[in-house]
Amino acid sequence: MKYISTRQKQATNIKTAILKGLADDGGLFMPEYIPQLDSEFFENLPNLSLQEIGFRVAKEFLGESISDENLKEIIDEVLNFEIPAIKISENIYSLELFHGPTMAFKDVGARFMARMMSYFSGGKPMKVIAATSGDTGSAVASGFFGVQGIEVYILYPKGKVSPLQEKQLTTWGGNIKALEIDGTFDDCQALAKQILSDEELNQKFTLTSANSINIARLIPQSFYYFWAFAQLQKLKKPIVFSVPSGNFGNLTAGLFAKKMGLPIHHFVASTNENDVVPKFLETGNYESKPSKQTISNAMDVGNPSNFERMKSLFNNDVSEFKKEIESYSFSDEATKKAMQEVKKDFNYTLDPHGAVAYLGLQALRQAQSDKINEDFVGVLLETAHPAKFVEVVEDVLKEQIEIPEKLEAFNKREKKSVEFPVDFEAVKNYLIQEK
Repeated sequence: MKYISTRQKQATNIKTAILKGLADDGGLFMPEYIPQLDSEFFENLPNLSLQEIGFRVAKEFLGESISDENLKEIIDEVLNFEIPAIKISENIYSLELFHGPTMAFKDVGARFMARMMSYFSGGKPMKVIAATSGDTGSAVASGFFGVQGIEVYILYPKGKVSPLQEKQLTTWGGNIKALEIDGTFDDCQALAKQILSDEELNQKFTLTSANSINIARLIPQSFYYFWAFAQLQKLKKPIVFSVPSGNFGNLTAGLFAKKMGLPIHHFVASTNENDVVPKFLETGNYESKPSKQTISNAMDVGNPSNFERMKSLFNNDVSEFKKEIESYSFSDEATKKAMQEVKKDFNYTLDPHGAVAYLGLQALRQAQSDKINEDFVGVLLETAHPAKFVEVVEDVLKEQIEIPEKLEAFNKREKKSVEFPVDFEAVKNYLIQEK
């Protein structure tokens, strides 16, 4: 299969798409078509393991670029933790994506990407660039830590990630460097794109991205939609996924899964006050905005990168978007209220991002839309362990929550970061000096 840019349709193979991250024309790589899985796969889906599902889906995108033996080994290493669908209430389930090493959903994509880059690079020196609003950086750091020949630079917004998230970004050392940017996540993302497209830097180094602009992050995120469906198919009801959305990689991966044949009934793109996509679906006009800081900080994105992939999937036609997606935005106050109600009524602790997804399901039911079956099963993607936002969660719920040992261990480590203004030349000079 060829991979093409979302802009000038530059075509390449999967190895180049993964190692480059961003196309030369600044576009994002997409498969030239979405592969279809056969009916036998779907009939057998409830009997398959998570690892078997991951292998089969990945194989469709990777083809003969990697042997079955090597791919199975990578999948088994990546998916070595549980991803359970936990019942919250009648017809609402939480797909818990936080049981990996950094306790966030991005462990799936980052671990897969790190292993694919290592496989395809063959040990050749590389610089990996990642902008983060919180959990991407820690998952990328964990996935790449100690990988021979790969130096990782994580750009994060100063004062706009939780204290525990910051510790997970800044305490690795070795081949992991944390760049603390005095700006927003959108500033970090813009700097990362400038780095990746800079001619001088590309001549000096082999550069690639570890954000969800890299297709190797996106492909594995489709695995758990199939896995959730395998667990809930027995309910014999339409299944709707509510996705807490910031950069929109997670939702794009779900759209991949549906286009591969998974019978997902509908999606909800649930956002905080950074509402550019809900506004687009409402008005038909896409207008990026400066991001606003909220308690669901991993979603504080005013210009989501993966919207470019979504436009490609839907031919930039808002009516096509609306056939698959409803989108709602929610305030911090509404998010806090949802966390309190779910804890009180169902004794389940949501993190702020999962709470936004919960609100999306509630809004969909209230909308009474003609195209939505009222009796659907709603699955919210719980993207991070509540303890990653301990200050917010404890303040909202007025109770202490237990911090898992693998998170507590980060609190005991020393922060190491390099501070920068929002200044591309300063960051560029640092990368050159790091040679």
